[in-house]
Amino acid sequence: MDGFEGNEGVIVIAATNRPDVLDPALLRPGRFDRQVTVPLPDIRGREQILKVHMKKTPLANDVKPKILARGTPGFSGADLANLVNEAALFAARASKKIVEMSDFEKAKDKILMGGERKSMVMSDDEKKLTAYHEAGHAIVGRLVPEHDPVYKVSIIPRGMALGVTMFLPEEDRYSNSKQRINSMIAALFGGRVAEEEIFGKDAVTTGASNDIERATALARNMVTKWGLSNKMGPLAYAEEEGEIFLGKTVSKQKTVSNETASTIDAEIRKIVDEQYNRAKKLVKDNIDKMHAMAEALMKWETIDSKQIDDIMSGKKPSPPESWSDDDGSDSDGGVKPSTKTSPVSTPVS
Repeated sequence: MDGFEGNEGVIVIAATNRPDVLDPALLRPGRFDRQVTVPLPDIRGREQILKVHMKKTPLANDVKPKILARGTPGFSGADLANLVNEAALFAARASKKIVEMSDFEKAKDKILMGGERKSMVMSDDEKKLTAYHEAGHAIVGRLVPEHDPVYKVSIIPRGMALGVTMFLPEEDRYSNSKQRINSMIAALFGGRVAEEEIFGKDAVTTGASNDIERATALARNMVTKWGLSNKMGPLAYAEEEGEIFLGKTVSKQKTVSNETASTIDAEIRKIVDEQYNRAKKLVKDNIDKMHAMAEALMKWETIDSKQIDDIMSGKKPSPPESWSDDDGSDSDGGVKPSTKTSPVSTPVS
């Protein structure tokens, strides 16, 4: 690879997920001079990858790789392999000889939202607050335009979160519009707004810290990177940052004046305030739906898109499919009181 002798017949292949930190000397002609980008698989790619990993797994007739591929946008090949493995583990724990579609759904929930922390016991007050927080996310996310549909809402603690509202795109996305990003910011504030409306400003908790962080980052990128601020225009104002790698040191280069930095901060604040007030109006206008959703979450701990559809249309939500199996139901369709003692329980958090 010195560039002077011809080593014919020798091909050196390497892979990295950080091409931005490679030494330029590695990439000059005669060395690693062909670069092949391997993106995340699309829906057809995911279906074929799933079929490969499913070859050695005994599957039930209801398992459809095409449906699983449609419901896993953004999954890498490793994620899909993990999905099959986790589904097999769920089936094994239930002493099944074959892996069913329900096992894949449980595996997908674990990968997307984190594993359930069933050993964590929460007080009724904290459960109620978490239920309203997640209901706020779900309702605002459902009502704003161009937002991903609500896939599932849960108040069972998962990972570091007390509850989860999971939005899942219906198709692969490669870019975002200004309207969509604004909707994402509004949905992130839905939980904080719901806490404020139901329990009062003094009772607002630290549960929205990650939501605030993500919303602020989106608003800052709109102004400084993506040119989506009418006042600042299509210019990049972000500071350049060096990587601590291969002898590089931390470096920041200021590219804006103090006056411009102050204007950027004002624009970020304006975007955040607009979307916060937008979320507040949606929560107030749909307070009855939020009460109904919080009640359903307190009762069943987890609700899916079908039950959310019922609530948003003013209907009484039907019990989850697993409820009748695990908790029992009356002959007339009424739900028996649960005897479970598992905890009830925010990605969006």
